[in-house]
Amino acid sequence: LVDNRCRTILLLLVAWAYLCSHGNGLRSLRRITAGRQGGTGLTGQDANGVPLKRSKRGWMWNQFFLLEEYTGLDHQYVGKLHSDGDRSDGSIRYVLSGDGAGTLFVIDENSGDIHATKRLDREEKAYYTLRAKAVNRITNTSLEGESEFIIKIHDINDNEPKFTKDPYFAHVPEMSPLGTVVMQVTATDADDPTYGNSAKVVYSILLGQPYFSVEPNTGVIRTALPNMDRETKENYVVVIQAKDMAGQMGGLSGTTTVSITLSDVNDNPPRFPKSLYEFKVPESTEPGWTVAVLRATDADIGRNAEMSYRITSSDSPTMFDISTNRSTQEGVVTLRKPLDFEKKRTHTLRIQVENSNPDAGFLHYVATTDEATVKLIVEDVDEPPAFDRLSYVMEVKEDADAGTIIGSVSAADPDSSRSPVRYSIDRRTDMDRVFNVHPGNGSVFMLRTLDREENPWHNISVIATEFSKLMSRAPVYIRILDVNDNAPTFATYYETFVCENAKANQRIQTVSATDADEPVGGHRFFFSLAHEASGKANFTIRDNKDNTAGILTRRNSYNRLQKSTYLVPVVISDGDFPMQSSTNTLTVRVCTCDREGNMQLCNQEALVLTAGLSTGALMAIIICVIILLMIVVLFAALRRQQRKKEPLIISKEDVRDNVVSYNDEGGGEEDTQAFDIGTLRNPEATEESKQRRDIKPETLHPPVRRTMFLPPAHRDNADVRDFINQRLQDNDQDPTAPPYDSLATYAYEGSGSVAESLSSLGSITTEGEQDYNYLSEWGPRFKKLSDMYGGEDSDSCRDS
Repeated sequence: LVDNRCRTILLLLVAWAYLCSHGNGLRSLRRITAGRQGGTGLTGQDANGVPLKRSKRGWMWNQFFLLEEYTGLDHQYVGKLHSDGDRSDGSIRYVLSGDGAGTLFVIDENSGDIHATKRLDREEKAYYTLRAKAVNRITNTSLEGESEFIIKIHDINDNEPKFTKDPYFAHVPEMSPLGTVVMQVTATDADDPTYGNSAKVVYSILLGQPYFSVEPNTGVIRTALPNMDRETKENYVVVIQAKDMAGQMGGLSGTTTVSITLSDVNDNPPRFPKSLYEFKVPESTEPGWTVAVLRATDADIGRNAEMSYRITSSDSPTMFDISTNRSTQEGVVTLRKPLDFEKKRTHTLRIQVENSNPDAGFLHYVATTDEATVKLIVEDVDEPPAFDRLSYVMEVKEDADAGTIIGSVSAADPDSSRSPVRYSIDRRTDMDRVFNVHPGNGSVFMLRTLDREENPWHNISVIATEFSKLMSRAPVYIRILDVNDNAPTFATYYETFVCENAKANQRIQTVSATDADEPVGGHRFFFSLAHEASGKANFTIRDNKDNTAGILTRRNSYNRLQKSTYLVPVVISDGDFPMQSSTNTLTVRVCTCDREGNMQLCNQEALVLTAGLSTGALMAIIICVIILLMIVVLFAALRRQQRKKEPLIISKEDVRDNVVSYNDEGGGEEDTQAFDIGTLRNPEATEESKQRRDIKPETLHPPVRRTMFLPPAHRDNADVRDFINQRLQDNDQDPTAPPYDSLATYAYEGSGSVAESLSSLGSITTEGEQDYNYLSEWGPRFKKLSDMYGGEDSDSCRDS
């Protein structure tokens, strides 16, 4: 702080001496005039011969200088304006205008003295342009023309250098040679670079030696030591200073921090921590599983630390393989073949690791590989028995007897204990229990006879178990060998016809045969007529030598009326041993044909045959006919159902007593005026003339209804049929009735019946006398009736 104050005072004294020597700030500026008498003078002519005139000069101003950052208590004096016409009598007034006039700068209008009212900063504004004039105080007229002058702010060293960034970050490869450029730093100074050394910056290093250096004038940072190793030290902090005044005493300074990181290069090879590794591996380990994991170390990082492993030598070259886990950079040893403790108990491998991305610049003096020995120790595991084969194929003839041995399997305990092995059949593969195995020697034998035509192959599994309950399975494929135990037969059912006018030796049918057996050399069938039919045969057979035969006529004509059907016995035999044969029947029907041999008349079977209709076609035709008949019957039933009409809606007043059925097309459901049920209940009742609600009456005169009165002595025995006849007669004579019949049915039981009336028409007079409590004793099936008619609520139940 003391140095800054001293420096400021010194600068002020220098500026004051400079102003005094030039007289700019102390002497007044006067108006200068020049020229000849008359105020003008010729100085020559221009190119056109026009005389040039010399104008009269006005005021001449020099620049004013003002120190920045003035710290005095009074206003800082700038200078003084004075006009030659000023007689010091107060008649002239000085006026100032321009940048900061009246605010930053003020003028004494009487004396012309100019002062700065505020502290100025050159870094904010380096100069100010103002205008001045002298005017008559009374007339306010300008005595001189307005003239400009400049006030320049004189710079002092009041700004320290500032770096463009703070902090800086940089990277440089490790092992770089001496003088490698790291980066360049830059500092700026706000002071005036054209005046003195206030803005001249010099760089120096305060922290970071002896590793780095900086150029004083450019700020370029370089390495100061060669071959700096990242693995030894990776990060460095360097402090750079920028000082103005060309670094001289009293200059201002600024600092910044530079973080420098040494970037990695592949200058280190991978290394195994140990030269010998031992791993224990169970012999039950399956191929493809990991048996060992190795990890080499590399001081480098990132891509430079990637490494690859390989097996350089091994006492079991094809047993193991190694690969690199790229995420962990580990060497993974995997098993390629099964291990066997009894055969080999240790395996030795030589593993090499190397850089995946070596740097050519370091190959001449840095090794890029390393090797280690891996010893794999196989551990004994109790293993299940092992069959001497992966699978077995056995053959047996289909005519072999039960108990026949068809083959054997063999398994042994691979462990050193050599435990005994027992054999069994996996019954899930032999559900029918066709085979079995001897538990001691592994002989596979049959439990029952076999049929190749039923199943030519049997696939079973034999289980070998040792005393430790460990077991293994082996598939056994048993092939059933064919023997000639099936006789050949016709390939299909044959039926043909022969014309009555047929000629001898005329072929009427070709037959073929089939056999379920499969001889090695293929089938060979022989055809002939049965011995009993050969003497009186009407047909002959000719073997075509290709497992087919032709049926030929033996005579010139046949009579359909004498015999319409012939059954020709054909014997088919095979050529295998033992020979098998069968007799098959060919049906031949006699038909009437024209001269060309076209059938004209035959029995029904022959017609069907000539039409080419097989049994399946006939069944299809029959099914179609049945379906058509069912459709016709269903259609007729629907038509009949549509003709039926819904019964007339019965009266809502008494549902139980109103049974109406009519078969007409008029009236609709509202036609309930056909009868009056009340009349049946009371034969003496007479009905007033009523009109049908759905038919408009054709006459205004109501029909005459005659009422039948019964004498009192015969009221209970009145014949209802007379009443019904009377009602029918009234309906026939009713002009408002529709012109078709209306059927009304009345159910009534006469009083002379032993069972009495079953109708509910007479229940009105007898309800109160009935006792229905006995219904509750009849069980749960009559509970509903008991609830309706028994107890206190019976009347309400019946009313509802």
